[in-house]
Amino acid sequence: MTMMDENSPLFAIAMAAELAALHPQTLRQYDRLGLVRPRRTVGKSRRYSMRDVAQLREIARLGAEGVSLEGIRRVLELENHVSELQARVRELESALADELLTRPGRRVFAAGESGDVVSLRAGTRAQRNNQVVVWRPTTH
Repeated sequence: MTMMDENSPLFAIAMAAELAALHPQTLRQYDRLGLVRPRRTVGKSRRYSMRDVAQLREIARLGAEGVSLEGIRRVLELENHVSELQARVRELESALADELLTRPGRRVFAAGESGDVVSLRAGTRAQRNNQVVVWRPTTH
């Protein structure tokens, strides 16, 4: 069974153009310019994903606001980079959570008496100094 997500290539160019409210020739131009890169079938037909359609809508919006195609290319490049970084952060957070749950002998840190960092084994407490010091001024 194949899982479908926002990146699954579902739509032929005519349907993608309709969903994005653009002309199919515009989609071909954007593909040639590298603004959107649809997947290809064995017969070399373009297949667009929902993510591609959303990107086409974003291109149309930016173009309507007067942003040049080169500017749009740069904006999309940066947005895609941010998406990749966010996915990597989620991946690292998940790996860290797994590591913290499965690693034996997890360690805890506390502040020592002189402000230094003290490593403690899980389930132990820091030793505290409970001495009381009384100060009395000297009389001369």
